[in-house]
Amino acid sequence: MLRSLFVTLGLVLSVPLVGNTATARAQTAEETAPVATYTQPPPYEDRLLRLAEILGSVQYLRDLCNGESETTWRNSMQALIDSETAGEPQRRESLTAGYNRGFRAFASVYASCTDAARVAEARYRREGATLVTEIVARYGN
Repeated sequence: MLRSLFVTLGLVLSVPLVGNTATARAQTAEETAPVATYTQPPPYEDRLLRLAEILGSVQYLRDLCNGESETTWRNSMQALIDSETAGEPQRRESLTAGYNRGFRAFASVYASCTDAARVAEARYRREGATLVTEIVARYGN
């Protein structure tokens, strides 16, 4: 979202402009060594982690109640992870863990589709929609 825009701008702005008068020279090892940087998570990280848990929960409950494997929610989570965590393996692991935690939480409680499972799925979908709306309204472009 916002983060990918800033990363793209940072990459574009960090490319040196070379004119015709520039001379080529060998780079030293110090100049070519990658610099380890710490990236602070975005201010909506807690909401994003909660959304990951919700997507995992909804995925499990939809599979359970529909009787067939539905990949919509899993694909949504994968797209979210790919767009939000490019080059940030710790955040990627954290969001993946949140998704799995949500999935396993309901797998440990529901072995078959019940009315309570349907109600939980509907509530989680509403909470997820609210989170997405809040994140986009507050932090979106």
